[in-house]
Amino acid sequence: MRRIAATIAVAALTLTGCATGEDSGASDGTINAAVAYATTNYDPSATSSALALGTNWHVMEGLYELNMADYSVYKGLAAEDEPTKVSDTEYTVSLREGAKFSDGTDVTSADVVHSFERAMKEGNLYASMLNFIDSVEAKDERTVTIKLKKPFSLLQERLAVVKIVPKDATEEQLTSKPVGTGPYKYESIDDARIKAVKNENYNGTKPAGSDAIEWEVLIDDTARTTALQSGSVDVMENVPADNRSQLESAGMTVESKKGFNQPFLIFNTQKAPFNDKRVRQALHYAINTQQLVDNNMSGTATPASSFLPENHPNYHKAATQYEYDPEKAKKLLAEAGVDKLNITLLTTDHTWIENLSPQIKNDLEAVGIGVTLQAQASASLYADNLDQENSNYDVALAPGDPSVFGQDPALLIDWWYGNNVWTQKRSFLQESDPATYQAIRAAVDEGVTLEGDAQQQKWNEALDIIADNAVTYPLFHREMITAYNDEKVSDFAPISTTGLSFLGTKTN
Repeated sequence: MRRIAATIAVAALTLTGCATGEDSGASDGTINAAVAYATTNYDPSATSSALALGTNWHVMEGLYELNMADYSVYKGLAAEDEPTKVSDTEYTVSLREGAKFSDGTDVTSADVVHSFERAMKEGNLYASMLNFIDSVEAKDERTVTIKLKKPFSLLQERLAVVKIVPKDATEEQLTSKPVGTGPYKYESIDDARIKAVKNENYNGTKPAGSDAIEWEVLIDDTARTTALQSGSVDVMENVPADNRSQLESAGMTVESKKGFNQPFLIFNTQKAPFNDKRVRQALHYAINTQQLVDNNMSGTATPASSFLPENHPNYHKAATQYEYDPEKAKKLLAEAGVDKLNITLLTTDHTWIENLSPQIKNDLEAVGIGVTLQAQASASLYADNLDQENSNYDVALAPGDPSVFGQDPALLIDWWYGNNVWTQKRSFLQESDPATYQAIRAAVDEGVTLEGDAQQQKWNEALDIIADNAVTYPLFHREMITAYNDEKVSDFAPISTTGLSFLGTKTN
């Protein structure tokens, strides 16, 4: 069904072609992009969708923003290049002069306070990334005071997580079509296409480089490839490694960037025998990850030697290494007293994830573990299984990449090991092994107050604990491959995470 829908979408795109504006100059035309993910939630204070996050980069702003090509920080809605330090635990930030939402209303400190309160609300997915903040208060109409619970050396990077929205916006409005202060504004959003146009009220440092951007939702790999080859789109994300030469032969520029993006295994640690780390380790040793990389990823990935990828500035090779060793896997299962284990391996229906599962099944069965595969859409995987009350799932294989929010180690670790839904309901680590959970938290919570070598030592401690326990742990870190037609777009920079960033990109 997905392939049929994708083929129809490509046919429609081919007929309509690439829309262009009538004005002359560098900002003419529409950037057309083929994206690999879908969503119905664009709420900038709550979404974790790869699609929504990627489109929101162009429409929403935080006080500070990240250049997704290199993770450098620049001022968004803030007037100053850095927050003004009052003390180790107190800062002020002023809004840029004349900042308005795309509907023409002025941005005030009340909007900033409201946006932070929404994001920090207990139970919200973003709360664990902001738990170092004690309060955000309006100092005056254009300035906010940010008070911290403790010194925090990564403040500016984390402020980029919160996008500023109007204080009166409803949840339904934010979910379906949010209003922001970025260089573009949403014109239309539906299941197949998202369109943003130039925001005439924008007065920041990253003006729109085109009249509009259209993102075509083409989940099927072949559909996206065909769309780029036919000229229906100018840029394509998530290029299958096997399609690279095909696109290059068609005259497209194809670039790979190493990053954090990964397939991970997550275990239900409140359920025997997955509450025994030896069993979790056994599954990782049983999987021939290098073969997955060679055969399924065409070599465009690196087997995980740490929770962080090898090109990360804070990389540390973990003390526990899961090199392929089926005999060690059998030994660990025997030591744990496990015999004739049968599991249901849940997976998402992303093409590249589904393609991994047959070999994983064969590898696990080779060490005596019976495997039933069950693939489903991401939303169903979580809503119908992992997030169910008294969830009874065994193991899940899914893609993940919180580096869309930034790449500091604490943020990446907190995504899966913070005080949030992942440790409370999905892995159940807080309840099943509070000592391990607290050890990770202690290392990370101290690390964010430090700098330099002392900070790195704390990151290393946390990374070793995470690898040894393998509660939620990557099989490999993949390269993100992006293709584009450089005759249609200029000043485009591929990124190492999901999504496409067109800030500064122009149509030719």
